Amino acid sequence: MNSAEIRNSFLEFFRSKGHEVVKSSSLIPRHDPTLLFTNAGMVQFKSVFLGEEKRPYTRAVTCQKCMRAGGKHSDLENVGHTARHHTFFEMLGNFSFGDYFKKEAIRFAWELLTEWYKLPKDRLWVSVYREDDEAEKLWTEVTDISSDKIVRLGAKDNFWQMGDTGPCGPCSEIIIDQGDDVGCGKPDCRVGCDCDRYLELWNLVFMQFNRDELGNLTPLPKPSIDTGMGLERITAVLQGKRNNFDTDLFTPIISAVESISGISYGKNAETDISIRVIADHIRAIAFLLSDGLIPSNDGRGYVLRRIIRRASRHAKLLGLEGAVLYRLIAPVTDSMGKVYPELIQENDRASKVLMIEEERFSKTLEQGMRILDNLIDGLRKQGKNTIPGDELFKLYDTYGFPLDLARDIAMDKHLLIDEDGFNREMEIQKERARASWVGEESAIAAIYKELQSEIGETVFVGYDALESESIIKAILKDGHVITEASEGDEVELFLDKTPFYGESGGQVGDAGVIYKISSFKFQISNCEAEAEVLDTKKELGLHSHIVKIKKGGFNVWDKVHCIVDRDKRIATARNHTATHLLHTALRSVLGEHVKQAGSLVSPDRMRFDFTHFYALDTKEIDEIEDIVNEKILDNIRVETEVMDIKDALKSGVTALFGEKYGERVRVVRVPSFSAELCGGTHCRQTGDIGLFVIVSEGSVASGIRRIEALTGKAAFDYLKHRSREFQKIAEMLKTDNPPERVERLLNEIKDMGREIESLKSKAAAQSSSSIIQKAKEIDGTKILACRVDNLEQKDLRVLADNVRDRLGSGIIVLASAKDGHASMVAMVTPDLTKKYNAGEILKQVAAIAGGRGGGKADMAQGGTKELGKLDKAIEAVYDLVKTKWAVGSKK
Repeated sequence: MNSAEIRNSFLEFFRSKGHEVVKSSSLIPRHDPTLLFTNAGMVQFKSVFLGEEKRPYTRAVTCQKCMRAGGKHSDLENVGHTARHHTFFEMLGNFSFGDYFKKEAIRFAWELLTEWYKLPKDRLWVSVYREDDEAEKLWTEVTDISSDKIVRLGAKDNFWQMGDTGPCGPCSEIIIDQGDDVGCGKPDCRVGCDCDRYLELWNLVFMQFNRDELGNLTPLPKPSIDTGMGLERITAVLQGKRNNFDTDLFTPIISAVESISGISYGKNAETDISIRVIADHIRAIAFLLSDGLIPSNDGRGYVLRRIIRRASRHAKLLGLEGAVLYRLIAPVTDSMGKVYPELIQENDRASKVLMIEEERFSKTLEQGMRILDNLIDGLRKQGKNTIPGDELFKLYDTYGFPLDLARDIAMDKHLLIDEDGFNREMEIQKERARASWVGEESAIAAIYKELQSEIGETVFVGYDALESESIIKAILKDGHVITEASEGDEVELFLDKTPFYGESGGQVGDAGVIYKISSFKFQISNCEAEAEVLDTKKELGLHSHIVKIKKGGFNVWDKVHCIVDRDKRIATARNHTATHLLHTALRSVLGEHVKQAGSLVSPDRMRFDFTHFYALDTKEIDEIEDIVNEKILDNIRVETEVMDIKDALKSGVTALFGEKYGERVRVVRVPSFSAELCGGTHCRQTGDIGLFVIVSEGSVASGIRRIEALTGKAAFDYLKHRSREFQKIAEMLKTDNPPERVERLLNEIKDMGREIESLKSKAAAQSSSSIIQKAKEIDGTKILACRVDNLEQKDLRVLADNVRDRLGSGIIVLASAKDGHASMVAMVTPDLTKKYNAGEILKQVAAIAGGRGGGKADMAQGGTKELGKLDKAIEAVYDLVKTKWAVGSKK
């Protein structure tokens, strides 16, 4: 079976068993800060297992794209050196959410492996948790595996948990014996050995307990199943390969590397490692880029950058120079694009980002080489023969300079490297990374979760109304639940329903007022209490109204009247609808590679981040502005519709990578122009936006650009202000055409500058004629030391050049005092630099003047603020040169 057939048959097998085939989620778990990357199939179902989310199905099957590089789960350094380690891999898995349990999971797995995949039963082994009698019994009851091939192992191998607390349970691994010609060859080799003979194929996790803070285990009311089998591993077994890289998952990529490098795979152990590294890493790079990740200096982007640099380093070991990896994106897309269409959609953008990153790394590598050379020179001067580990790690961490390259260079120069010191620094960094990604729920988040379970989600009515009559269901103050709040308090109010939009999707939260009302008709004059809504946040389906109580007090279960600040809401809606128009306009002008990478929508402005590689020119900005304003003038009705997520995506709406969408989604359309999944508030007609103007465009990260823009009255005020400024400039210049006048003035200034420089040169030439007369000859060498005040450093340098040219051969030291500071220049003509050194001369002269200076053998510069010592220093030049600075003389 080829890999596509293996993948498809797994999904089809479980579809036939009543499982919903669920699409792979992004590699970037944007709503799970505990993970750098999606590293297992269960990640996208984590909230389902925790009971925080319900799905319309209780059985699921996936082929999930996964990454293990960086943070706690990292195989990066092993990749290329082993048969099984990968950064990117595909995880096949079936899941039960309170549906079937151990019996069915075991029966399904055995049936698939032995009847569909036809694996030989006599080579299959099973491990179970040492205390799981039930699992061992079920294996003998529902399968025909021999009982002597069931092995009990400890918690390290056969007990799984999601975190320190929460769902957990025993697991059972299905293992294949690859034969005694594989692995360590030891007589006592058996299941549990770390070698490759007994290869784990599939892990069945029986999620049946909840672990509390004290470590106590209590049975879950609805036990669940979570399984995982690496596609790369099962493909190697089914294709009779001992190395994952020999399967058809990698051979197309390896062939492309062979073609580009001219080096055959399988001929040389060292080049084979490099080819495997590149083949593995280019898959990780292509998938991370297709999920919208950009190389950067921190977090996930830093891991991506490290992977690119490691692959680039191995490309150089194969003799490939410059940017070459980007040419391998296409083979990955060709072989896997049908399964993961985002590879096809993002192919061009991914290739461009990778090419730019490769070019940047080439420059970085050159910089690292210079730093390493300087470091080695310094060590040799100190008589040391070992490059310190902390310095090597600094090179690696700051510049991406690989340790193996540093090792090769050190070997060439007969030096050692402190690899243990480097590894210590690496481990310290890994600990920092682990610590930064350990997901511990804050007390506040726990309170929100508890509130949500007690009072339910807030019903949002703000799409259709800016006012509502609601009930206070909870009050928080400083993270603590209270039952009442009084005048002057700043608290969070939670209502049964609200017209206030909670901050999400880049749109800021609403502001406004909440009044406490009696049972009779609402009137502001009769209100018992008033609270100003400063902001509205959204957390776990709850709208938190952050308020300051201006009058009276509020209690839980009070009836209140809510009024949203209409002006701010409308201004925000203008900006939000404008972002949708802008997004489509950007793709129209710049290309389909443009993707939204972030946004901020507030009443006073909008910010839109997007993927693109170069600064926009004036023509492009004008074209984008024109497209948006044309749609505003067309006054198109903005349509919203709630529909099934599958139907929405089929209709071609724009969805953001990594955003978590439910089964039902809200679609915002500007007919015949744009359609996006969006939960924000919008204008009813595009004409409500009024006016759109871009005020800035710039870079915020590698491959990410940012546009800031204004709409409505803010845009009008901005243009009016710019117009008045322009008018003021016109009045100052006394012209109706300021640009033409300014251009003429600038040309005049340039002409004057050239004339001034010409006059300075003539003056310097004239001064040099009179200054040369002050030269003295000592031991056959002309020496000129002179003070010429009121010159800038650069003018003093010009004068010194003139003097040197006229002098022909000799030593010149000039000084000039101006505005409380003296500049100094020393020059030695080329014929004398072996005997005299300008840098040494000026260093000593400047020191006499209470200043500092230095430079090269032929020219040096310096200065001092102690003008009273300047004359003494100049006078001392002749004697000092005669007695101290002749090369070879005793100092």
